[in-house]
Amino acid sequence: MTHWILFLAGGLSSIITFVLQVNFKQGAVRASALVGVLVGVFVLVFPNLLSPYLTENLPLVCFGASFIGMVSSKVLSNYFLIGISGMVFTFIFLNTSSYFEGFGGGLGSAACIALLVTLSFPILRKKRGISNGLIQLRDQMRSRIKNRK
Repeated sequence: MTHWILFLAGGLSSIITFVLQVNFKQGAVRASALVGVLVGVFVLVFPNLLSPYLTENLPLVCFGASFIGMVSSKVLSNYFLIGISGMVFTFIFLNTSSYFEGFGGGLGSAACIALLVTLSFPILRKKRGISNGLIQLRDQMRSRIKNRK
């Protein structure tokens, strides 16, 4: 049951951060910080409401998943995929958190991996698979470089 709560919290944290950033114009950093602070304060004010496992891991999952909500709306604007990405982050966090002990940036790295996995879904669904995705990536990079000039 606790894992389901963490998966739900990861998905909701990423969506709430994205909504705060895009719809309420709070900026990516402020939106992520707001989600992290609210969950942290909730756990501090109500420590007996949750199990010790959730009290320890819920703020980490919510803050890490909020990094996904910092994505630009030009890159990903589908709320469903942002929520799925938050759940993928939770899966990565639950299975690899012991490997990131002592290293800075573990939550951010896991969030980046989760977002990249989610962004690869449409590419992998196409008939030509990854090769078509690489062509699309190359074309997008060329158009972005051209627009900067």
